[in-house]
Amino acid sequence: MFSKFLVQANRNKDEGEKPFWISFADLMTALMVMFLLVMSVALLAITNEVSATDQAKAQREKEIDELLNKIEQAAERYPGISIDRNRNVIDFGDRARFDTGSSNLSSEQAQYLSQFVSEILIISREQLGQKWIKRIVAEGFADQRGDYLLNLNLSLQRSQRVLCVLLSPQPAQQHRLSPEEQEQVRDLFLVGGYSFNSARASLEESRRIELRMEFFQLDEPRPVLSDIPRGNFGVCRI
Repeated sequence: MFSKFLVQANRNKDEGEKPFWISFADLMTALMVMFLLVMSVALLAITNEVSATDQAKAQREKEIDELLNKIEQAAERYPGISIDRNRNVIDFGDRARFDTGSSNLSSEQAQYLSQFVSEILIISREQLGQKWIKRIVAEGFADQRGDYLLNLNLSLQRSQRVLCVLLSPQPAQQHRLSPEEQEQVRDLFLVGGYSFNSARASLEESRRIELRMEFFQLDEPRPVLSDIPRGNFGVCRI
């Protein structure tokens, strides 16, 4: 019996001291499972991020379309004004044509322009307008006659005329923007001119002005307007 216990004790000692080793195949299997798990989590995170970005882009496009719909509805009350949705442009057509070599608008044209801009300013003060409208560029154009610099200067004067109509109206102009609307014009509007590189089919159609809408991109920072001086618009110099 003593020898039986001795053999059993030696056997337990040998089994307790035997080292435990994971086989190479088991180790590689475990590493592969961990790798696949990490990659699955990473791919899921990337997919969710891309999906959220796509949804935000789609929502932006939808809301800008809603803004353009409102502008189109306003333009329906002003015959002659059209909206080019592909270019985000408001075209005044015959209602803001210029004579050859001139940057002047008639009292009737100025009145029409001022009234429609008031409609645009109302839309820009709404929630979607404040969210997406970045700026409105008044762009003047000239026809093919004359040299490049002459037409460039003339087109700039025509775009400046828009601001003169809005901020420094002539006495004969009945519709005038309120002081609050004029401040809004200062915050939103810029001027730009083109020579005959943007000419239309006819000379008359080329002598025109357009308002081009620019919209904020996703996560684009908004400008700080608190430091802009207020009032003191001055008089038109052209």
